[in-house]
Amino acid sequence: MLPDHYATLGLERRCTLADIRAAYRERAAQHHPDHHPDSPEALRRMQELNAAHETLSDPRRRRIYDRDFDEERKGSRRTNGRIQRNLSKDVHLPMEAFFRGTSLDVRVEDPASPDCAETYRLEVPAETAPGSRFRLPRQGDSQGGVVEIRVKALPGFRFKARGSDLRCDLRITAQRASKGGNEMMPGPAGQMIRISIPARVPRGEVLRIAGQGLPKARGGRGDLLVRINYRVTVNVSRTGR
Repeated sequence: MLPDHYATLGLERRCTLADIRAAYRERAAQHHPDHHPDSPEALRRMQELNAAHETLSDPRRRRIYDRDFDEERKGSRRTNGRIQRNLSKDVHLPMEAFFRGTSLDVRVEDPASPDCAETYRLEVPAETAPGSRFRLPRQGDSQGGVVEIRVKALPGFRFKARGSDLRCDLRITAQRASKGGNEMMPGPAGQMIRISIPARVPRGEVLRIAGQGLPKARGGRGDLLVRINYRVTVNVSRTGR
């Protein structure tokens, strides 16, 4: 059977090319074999991600895949006639949604009935932790079927999420790196954060700012990890003979 490339990337069928590329970058960073050198599972997962990205990022290959995938599902439905009672779905949200909350419609497809998508209204409260799961009663199912929706963080322009921790880069001057001091930067919730730079900080040093990450499942917030970057000043002098 054809693999479900959309599920591999955690996307809906109506996703855009930008959605595909963003989801691939996020998941490839998590499962890259360089980070898991002794894990056959990481290698297998990376191969699945590469195949999904290569297929869905090419418009022509995506159209052919969608057609073949739908035909295969229809054939499977005719063969076994089973309807899946419980469904699951991953939804990627911008980071500010975890702080402020949001409402959105989530479209879910039953693998046994791809022509009959179901739409559910999802209410995400403020201070929701990434990875939280919401269980909604299945539409028209008197047998207790549910749809489980898991919310995950989209990578942003400045911040990258790992659980409830956030990572980002901060570029400073060589003078600031030498003397130390304070730098201000916008935080993930829109507020300004003061970063205390120690004197003679090495380039590439990671500073941990406690409590400035995303909400955590048991209350509080994760940490913000700030990597320091700066251009080393090189002084060139000429000496005469």
